[in-house]
Amino acid sequence: MSLLPPDATAELSQLLQALQSPDNRHRAQAEEHLQNNWTITRPEVLLMGLVEHITAHRDSPAARSFAAVIFRRIAIKTRKTPTAENTDMFISLNPQDALAIRSKLLETLVAETERPVRNKISDAVAEIARQYSENGDSWPELLQSLFALSQDGDSGKREIAFRVFKTTPGIIGKQHEDNVAHAFTVAFKDDSVAVRLAAMEAFAAFFRTLNKKSSAKYHHLLPDVLNILPPIKDSQDSEDLSTALLALIELAESAPRMFKSLFSVLVHFCVSVIQDKELSDICRQNALELMATFADYAPSMCKKDPSYTNDMITQCLSLMTDLGEDDDDASEWLKSDDLDQEESDLNHVAGEQCMDRLANKLGGPVVLAPTFNWLPRMLQSLAWRDRHAALMAISAISEGCRDQMIGELKQVLDLVVPCLKDAHPRVRWAGCNALGQMSTDFAPTMQRDFYDTVLKAIIPVLESPEARVKSHAAAALVNFCEEAEKSVLVPYLNDLLNHLFRLLQDDKRYVQEQALSTIATIADAAEQAFGQYYDTLMPLLVSVLQRDNAKEYRLLRAKAMECATLIALAVGKERLGTDAMLLVQLLATIQQNITEPDDPQAQYLMHCWGRMCRVLGKDFLPFLPNVMPPLIELASAKADIQLLEDDEQVEQFQQEDGWELVPIRGKTIGIRTSAMDDKHMAIELLVVYAQVLEGDFAPYARDIMEQIALPGLAFFFHDPVRFVSAKLVPQLLSSYKNHYGPNSNEMAGLWSVTVEKLLEVLTAEPAVDALAEMYQCFYESVEVVGKPCLSAQHMNGFMDGVTSTLEDYKDRVHQRAEEHAGAAPEDVEDEQEELLLAIEDDQTLLSDMNKAFHCIFKYHGTNFLPTWERLLSTYESFLKSTDATQRQWGLCIMDDVLEYCGPQSIAYANYISQPLLQGCRDQSAAIRQAAAYGIGVAAHKGGAAWAPFLGGAIEFLFNVIQFPEPRNEENVYATENACAAIAKILHYNATAVPQPQVDAIIGQWVDTLPVTNDEEAAPYAYAYLAELMERYVPHQSRRDFLHIVQLQDSLLTTNRQHPAVATQVAKVFGFVGQALEADVLSGQTLLRVVNATKNLVAASGTNGDLLIQQFSPETQQLIQGHFR
Repeated sequence: MSLLPPDATAELSQLLQALQSPDNRHRAQAEEHLQNNWTITRPEVLLMGLVEHITAHRDSPAARSFAAVIFRRIAIKTRKTPTAENTDMFISLNPQDALAIRSKLLETLVAETERPVRNKISDAVAEIARQYSENGDSWPELLQSLFALSQDGDSGKREIAFRVFKTTPGIIGKQHEDNVAHAFTVAFKDDSVAVRLAAMEAFAAFFRTLNKKSSAKYHHLLPDVLNILPPIKDSQDSEDLSTALLALIELAESAPRMFKSLFSVLVHFCVSVIQDKELSDICRQNALELMATFADYAPSMCKKDPSYTNDMITQCLSLMTDLGEDDDDASEWLKSDDLDQEESDLNHVAGEQCMDRLANKLGGPVVLAPTFNWLPRMLQSLAWRDRHAALMAISAISEGCRDQMIGELKQVLDLVVPCLKDAHPRVRWAGCNALGQMSTDFAPTMQRDFYDTVLKAIIPVLESPEARVKSHAAAALVNFCEEAEKSVLVPYLNDLLNHLFRLLQDDKRYVQEQALSTIATIADAAEQAFGQYYDTLMPLLVSVLQRDNAKEYRLLRAKAMECATLIALAVGKERLGTDAMLLVQLLATIQQNITEPDDPQAQYLMHCWGRMCRVLGKDFLPFLPNVMPPLIELASAKADIQLLEDDEQVEQFQQEDGWELVPIRGKTIGIRTSAMDDKHMAIELLVVYAQVLEGDFAPYARDIMEQIALPGLAFFFHDPVRFVSAKLVPQLLSSYKNHYGPNSNEMAGLWSVTVEKLLEVLTAEPAVDALAEMYQCFYESVEVVGKPCLSAQHMNGFMDGVTSTLEDYKDRVHQRAEEHAGAAPEDVEDEQEELLLAIEDDQTLLSDMNKAFHCIFKYHGTNFLPTWERLLSTYESFLKSTDATQRQWGLCIMDDVLEYCGPQSIAYANYISQPLLQGCRDQSAAIRQAAAYGIGVAAHKGGAAWAPFLGGAIEFLFNVIQFPEPRNEENVYATENACAAIAKILHYNATAVPQPQVDAIIGQWVDTLPVTNDEEAAPYAYAYLAELMERYVPHQSRRDFLHIVQLQDSLLTTNRQHPAVATQVAKVFGFVGQALEADVLSGQTLLRVVNATKNLVAASGTNGDLLIQQFSPETQQLIQGHFR
């Protein structure tokens, strides 16, 4: 009996027919009617009507199926509640209506006999169950019905129960664990393969909802799961076996260690599947993917298995020989001009990708030896496919095996280079590929040590008769030249460019395009040295750009634009001469003629304009009115998002390039990433224009800030857009400041808009890496504005964000500690890389937050203290933490207080004094550096109140310098900061040191020099050294360094000289010479130190020629230049 009025039922039936009309206009009208007259106004009537439609049309499976699809489509929509919140459609219904509809829908599921229709109804049921589950509500009768269906005599109904479980595993509560385990146990042994597979998929989905502790209760079911596989393989049903393998892949991602006791058995089975050529390629690849998944998620388990690594490498190499079927001479391959042909579903590509994963996850020590057990034999094989596979294997493993292979590069090149002369074109192509990949993975060693070997091997291949081979040789040169020094390339430029110029005349357009890309890369690397080829190449490029805009030549013209502008950047504005204006005019003409959205010239053009701006500087300004509109349009693009309502739509979008599919709360969202990439590129170019044009870019700055940069900070659909927007904000502020002035109303207005958004982002940003970028954006922006620019309200807003950030950080630290404490040793080993990355992200975040504190203190000083004190207990706990990252963070915060709050910093002495002293003896060099720096600024800025502390701190500073290997890469900055800190105490706060001890401390201090790395510490250290020399040696007139005459004995009276300098002239001179060599001194400090040293040497009567001999000839020349 229908619950709807007859006229409503009739209207809905007609509407459903219209929705299936082949006429687009009729169908669009029906969609509009459905939305306006049903979905918006009476959704509960619509949903009940659709359920009744399913029930009523027992003779039409198609009608029932369509009604079920429309039901799910309506139920999945969002709807505003009376409180204006968006919520899922079904749970927004009146509870009584919802109860009636869901009960009726469940009846149709139980009653349905047709499998396709039952699947569609189960999708609708699962969607409602998801909404209840995520909203914290229950649907108790659903579980009862599903458990009943799982035991039904009809295998189709048993299957559908697990289909629903798979879609909404969250409906299974803890109280049902025993029932669930029993249901799975029975289903895994079901007579029906379809039921067993559905149970496998549901089991895998269920595991995703469990934590490690809960999942352990179900590990005993794994043997039953794995026993499903052999009979399916024996039946040679590739589709069913693929389904089972995909379920196991999902399980392996969730709980790889569950397989530990049976792993060897599973490895053996999967190898047998990969080897079985009677099975479909996709099935064999799924078996390979399952094994690779274990390498991703449980590499230690894979390493310990006696056969895993050897078997996997063998199977990968075997699959990599599966190419070029029925094309032994590569004639078909050579004819193809589609170099971007999709090959990801081919066996040889699957093998290559798996080799790459194995190398990166298991590491070179595990993968390299068994791989190279095969490669020499394969490279000597008479079968070209074996040689090709061996070369592609080298390409695949070079990144993961870098540390092991880089010391054996000569031997590897000895294997690869001969293959560039192979008789088969595909082997030569693979040889070029290997050299190109190695040039990237082993840079800069390949370019520095083996440039002659590589270039002499690749350049002849540019003469190959096969277009695809010589094009790939040119592509390999791009990899090599990107990381090569100019000095390496210059001797080969003639040979390289003569060959590449010939490729520009090739019949194949893709060869010409690649030649242009390679020439552009060489120009970028060779810089000014490329100028001698300018007159030959630029006319050719101009000729290409002046051609008719025929569609088939668009990419070639785009590459020519890229090449011409990179050459312009390499040779510079003066060498371009009048060609600069010709080039920008050609770019403008091309821009005017771009009318189609898929024209590749558009994207290339944007980058070309950016390069020409860098070349021309201010002379680029007249072209901005033409350049900016399309750039602003791209940068302003909104996210192109599609809600995909059914599996057919999802499948359609999966086949299209440029889309990313994201599952969100039971829905699938499609995001057009190609548009996001264009937006990112456009904002990058806005950064370039703001940097290069500075104040002249100001007319565009405010609109860009308000419409692009600030909204971009919260563009959650694409992280790169957010990150580059964070780079753009301070650049726009800088342009405005340069144009209008730092104290202008215009600058104040732009900052007012900006700072509010920045503080909002700091409070709301959830992602750790993005939040670090936002803190960097904030402190760089404050640095640009410069003067005190934050109100008390702003400072409180900043501290609100900091408080939230630190609470989240502490939660992450606590969670990591808990997980580590309860983890097995294998889990700890496997998760180490991920753990280190997470810790590194947190360290970056804290570092950028530190810099934000530093910037606020720098420009606001003591005015920041009342707000800053809100977190005093946090600073104290961090200073006392056992975590070195936290101690360092706390010390750096306190260093800023000491530096920018002057004598008022003494109020916090109880918090900071002991951490500073203890920090000097910390095992962490970074903490010793922060502590030494803090003591130094206390001496410099803290005033007399700090004197008692500073007197006792000198001993601790000497402890820093006495650490083992004080001047190695790790320790040198701590050492040099301690040296500078002692100098600051002796100069700025001398009363801290008892007078009888001063001479001894000075003598000891001199031996802490030199300071040659820390450019901030060096001026303080050497200024004090100069003070010592000036204090004891009167100022003398300038003399030629190499002809210093001895001063009269009357100037060398003992009461005017300090032993620390007067008796160690050679040592002191050496310290000064090292500072000059390291270029750590400048300005007045440099002049002062040089003059004081000259006078000291003159006063001592030391032979300057002997003193200077301790340095290299180059450094001698440098020192002589300063001392003349």
